[in-house]
Amino acid sequence: MRKTPARPGGLVPSPATGDGDRPGTDPGAARRHDYARHGTLAGPLNDPPRPGVLYQVRYRSLMSREGHRVRTWLLLTAAPLASLGVLAWLLQPRHWATRAAVPQWAHVADVTVLVCLGLVALFRLVAVVSHAHATLVARDPVPVAPAPGTRVALLTSSAPGEESLVRVRAALEGAVRVRHDGPVDVWLLDEDDDPEVRRLCEAMGVRHFTRKGVERWNQPKGAFRAGARHGGHNAWLDAHGDDYEFTASIGTGRVPLPNYLERMLGYFHDPDVAFVVGPQVHGGHGSRGTAVTRAAESHRSLVDASAQRAANRYGSALFSGTTNVVRVSALRQAGGLYDSAAGDLATGLEIHGRRNPATGRKWRSVHTPDVVAVGEGPSSWSGFFDQQRRRSRGTCEAVLRQFWKAPWKLRPGSLLTYTLAAAHYPLAGLGWLLTALACVLFAGLGASVAPVDPAVWLTLHGTAVAFRVALCLGNRGRNVSPHRPRGSFGVAGTVMSAVASPLYVLALVTTPLRRTPGPVAAGDPARPDRLATFRVHLLWAALFAGSLLASLRLGHTHAAMLTWAAIALLTALVPLLVWRCSVLRRQVAGALSARRAPTTRGRHRAPRQRASTRIAAVRRHLARR
Repeated sequence: MRKTPARPGGLVPSPATGDGDRPGTDPGAARRHDYARHGTLAGPLNDPPRPGVLYQVRYRSLMSREGHRVRTWLLLTAAPLASLGVLAWLLQPRHWATRAAVPQWAHVADVTVLVCLGLVALFRLVAVVSHAHATLVARDPVPVAPAPGTRVALLTSSAPGEESLVRVRAALEGAVRVRHDGPVDVWLLDEDDDPEVRRLCEAMGVRHFTRKGVERWNQPKGAFRAGARHGGHNAWLDAHGDDYEFTASIGTGRVPLPNYLERMLGYFHDPDVAFVVGPQVHGGHGSRGTAVTRAAESHRSLVDASAQRAANRYGSALFSGTTNVVRVSALRQAGGLYDSAAGDLATGLEIHGRRNPATGRKWRSVHTPDVVAVGEGPSSWSGFFDQQRRRSRGTCEAVLRQFWKAPWKLRPGSLLTYTLAAAHYPLAGLGWLLTALACVLFAGLGASVAPVDPAVWLTLHGTAVAFRVALCLGNRGRNVSPHRPRGSFGVAGTVMSAVASPLYVLALVTTPLRRTPGPVAAGDPARPDRLATFRVHLLWAALFAGSLLASLRLGHTHAAMLTWAAIALLTALVPLLVWRCSVLRRQVAGALSARRAPTTRGRHRAPRQRASTRIAAVRRHLARR
């Protein structure tokens, strides 16, 4: 095993071949993004507990450190009340009046539209209450130095067709620089048993593992599902897990910082801590960064800056397969990583539903805000859509397979945390579906919402949205990503959640059919956007555009309903419009560059390579041979 004693110094990633701002790919990234400060957001390391002293993880409340606590409390009260006011106003008895002298089906359509409006308002209330609750109870753990001598396996994986050798090398270069006062083995889990990957591992002193050709580790379903990331990890756990106390997993395409183990292992002094997770920070904001990359970073930051820190209040952080350290005994007890389209939520449910045999208490978990790894986020709409499909489908699978037994297995705090997390994708998809149903019924059948005053409705709804935005503004100081601009309050992330809603509807429909999506690497530059990328959104845009045209043609011109349909239409078209604008911008930039390029005649011709330079290149080639 490799022993890497802790060394003093800053957290400055080393340069390597590549572009962008991931650690290991850009020598100026650490200066631009200040990884050193964001790597210690939880505070300095404290001394470990004395031998024989029972240790439990301690936390600091973020509210206690707020500079404007009165303003924050007012927002925490006003935002849910405004959303509750919209719901209460819609549910008034006078709004349930229906048209007279119309067929029975028209009465049913009227009631259905009002039910849709009420349910959408209820779902928004749940989202606002969840956000306010997270703001109120968010906590950061007090970090402590890890115990020396613990045996750790640092795992990263490579799948055929997903990861280029350059990305694998960058991840391994970061892994071998991780500091720990104890034995560490870096493992690459290779799905394809690639000879080039093997040679790379040998050159870097990294251990290589593959399950290729072993029938027991390649099953059509279950813990050892063939071709699935969790199957490879479970195969390694079965073969080598007994040799280690902890496994530190790094997602494909991610690079760990040198402080990875220093900032995460110390919490395992608490014997009931099963796993520790860190924030999923997306890089790729450098010279090749796109608007999608930046918006996806903001979208993910909403989870790490708010929901995960609130989960610390109950010792029930959501499991993350890309940045984690897990106690091997707890993972074995849970049966390894769960077989699901996106098994993070499912694996967390399995672990938290079990007890620590040594203490008899339920397993707990910790989320640290310290940035300990940086990966490439989705660089295209294709990558972002695939990521959201996997996550939403995995959540829906967990709801169908596991949540029926959660009330009897989880602690109340764990149940609350995982219920709020599991509700996000289904409620967002169902809200979009109900919006479409209400618009179609109103446009095509003239379902009446006449008792609902459009001016009052729009005013109340606008007030609720304004308070929700203000709540996001109040959370600007809780940002954990070094890549987000200072003062950013997550509007781009909120927009990304809205534009992904049609995909959440798809997950609601396809999950009962047991269709499993294939593995796709987020941020893969080999997946360019095409018109077909937006086919789901175009279908929804056609539906809402048709409802608007039908409303105007048939004289169904309720202002609030038309506004609702127009907003939904714009939301469905946003990804396509952003993509076309980016394509047009690149075409214009290319045309301008071509116009400014020097001609190839006369003195403007590119200088020939000097003979001495060519000779030196030949000598270097012969020396390598």
